[in-house]
Amino acid sequence: MVEVDPDRFEELVAAALDELPAPLAEGLENVMVRIRTGRPTGSLLGLYEGIPLTERGDYGAGGPPMPDRVTIYRLPICSMCGTEEEVTEQVRITVIHELAHHYGIDDERLHELGWA
Repeated sequence: MVEVDPDRFEELVAAALDELPAPLAEGLENVMVRIRTGRPTGSLLGLYEGIPLTERGDYGAGGPPMPDRVTIYRLPICSMCGTEEEVTEQVRITVIHELAHHYGIDDERLHELGWA
């Protein structure tokens, strides 16, 4: 396990968002990304909560739904890495993985695209 303090971890998540592949960055809106320190149940590194774009209909008069949420879990990522460089790479992979779910991309397709 490597210890990465919360401020540095936040910088790593921000850098991963800045470096998203073009297909994921284009059209990304109404998504909130947050960082949680604690460990979720199971072995999750990140979690997407929302309605994928592929499952949304016309918003109508009600406007868009509440923002989708992506949560990145600091301690589970740090616990599986031995260096900050490994944490940086795992953060990048996790951010891409969870945001891809916003677009309706499943785990199998993520592997095919090389984003998992």
